[in-house]
Amino acid sequence: MPKQPALPGFRDAMKKKVTRREQFLAEMDGVVPWTRLLALIAPHYPKAGPKGGRPPMALETMLRVYFLQNWYALSDPMTEETLYDSEAMRRFAGIELGDDRIPDETTILNFRHLLERHGLTEAIFAEVNVHLADKGITLRSGTLVDATIIDAPSSTKDKAGARDPEMSSTKKGNDWYFGMKAHIGVDAGSGVTHSLETSTAKLHDSQVWDELLHGEETSVWADKGYVSAEREAEFKAPGKVWGVLRKAPRGGRLHPVDARINRLITMVRAKVEHPFRVIKRQFGYVKTRYRGLAKNRAQLFTLFALGNLFLVRRRLLA
Repeated sequence: MPKQPALPGFRDAMKKKVTRREQFLAEMDGVVPWTRLLALIAPHYPKAGPKGGRPPMALETMLRVYFLQNWYALSDPMTEETLYDSEAMRRFAGIELGDDRIPDETTILNFRHLLERHGLTEAIFAEVNVHLADKGITLRSGTLVDATIIDAPSSTKDKAGARDPEMSSTKKGNDWYFGMKAHIGVDAGSGVTHSLETSTAKLHDSQVWDELLHGEETSVWADKGYVSAEREAEFKAPGKVWGVLRKAPRGGRLHPVDARINRLITMVRAKVEHPFRVIKRQFGYVKTRYRGLAKNRAQLFTLFALGNLFLVRRRLLA
């Protein structure tokens, strides 16, 4: 005879172990500036009509579901499915199974499109950084610059029978990649991403530079791909540091002094890899989900905003 299931609330109260998912969601719940972000989106969010009808889902619920979708690399249909499956995710979203509506995949898609249409993911990224600056976390002294390739599906098994025309191929080392690039400027002190730009994969990293600097840098740090005598001359001044890796002359060897300088630069700029690690390893974002640069760009702003909060969560919760 099967056991009678316990009431959900009683079952949760009897649980002796806090799962990693529950711990992660509790930490993120405590560091996301909900009030600021909800105020940012509210003017654009639909209101209940004067003639009644089905009211829209609560804005905070939809924002929480949207963040869950990005943290766990879920499609719109899979986000709906996972909300039914996961008590921890329903609890985070403020949904009680049996009492509250669970947003369906169309509602989830429409909310994402609303954010894209009004440029709100970029605004979320900016608002999170203002919040961190208010907390005294970003120092705005030095900037680390880097880029990463985001792979795109190369399959042609779609309605158009073609790969995404806004993506492109590029060679890195001996390997070819197809997709887009995320270019970031990172605060050298905190490791927080303060600037983000996107491009097709074939654009050379060095072509995106000014967009990644906030203008108040006392130091800049980057790999050999950003070497530029003109930029170095413009930046050099008393109290400033040009931390771009030195290149050996064509056909020659790197001078021992430059080799030592490069080792020091590498130690400093290692921090620029942390935001990429978070979105690719922690959040599972290893491939573009949508077609076209605009939708993927919008998602990247959300991912790096959430990545910033994740990187400094311990400081925010202290």
